Amino acid sequence: MYAIVEIAGHQFKVEKDQKVFVNRLATEEGKKVSFDNVLLIDDGSNVTVGAPAIGGAQVGAKVLKHLKGDKVIVFKKKRRKGYRVKNGHRQALTEIQIESIVASGAKPASKAEKAAPEKETKKVESKAAAPKAEAKSAKKEESTQDLSKLTVAELKEIAKAKGITGYSSLKKAELIAALS
Repeated sequence: MYAIVEIAGHQFKVEKDQKVFVNRLATEEGKKVSFDNVLLIDDGSNVTVGAPAIGGAQVGAKVLKHLKGDKVIVFKKKRRKGYRVKNGHRQALTEIQIESIVASGAKPASKAEKAAPEKETKKVESKAAAPKAEAKSAKKEESTQDLSKLTVAELKEIAKAKGITGYSSLKKAELIAALS
């Protein structure tokens, strides 16, 4: 039995008792962690694919140790310019051991994660209503704002919207008088 799970922003194919190096987790050594974002589970005869994640599925693991990965040398050079930069990087990693793969019936990690998507949908709804409100307020502002601060092109657009004809040959002062 194996599962494909998203851990710390990366997807891993994991099996029971397998050791995996993942990006640094904010968990102490020896503690147990669980990952709810299971994308696929294969138990030999049955393959379950999530859309995007499988509801109720969970992968349990134990943090073995925190360490740094091998050093990676980053060397940049531009020929004939005298530009050479040598830099190194060691990735912070956590070694975990997979202890269990639960296909269904697992409890979600926390209630706070469930509440967050509901807030996002409310934000989307309010953002959808915002452009309509902006359009209405823009029309009100046009009627109440000082026309002398607008450009000739903006004045011509307002004249066109109000149905005034012959505005293309008018000067700014004449447009303001026609719109007032």
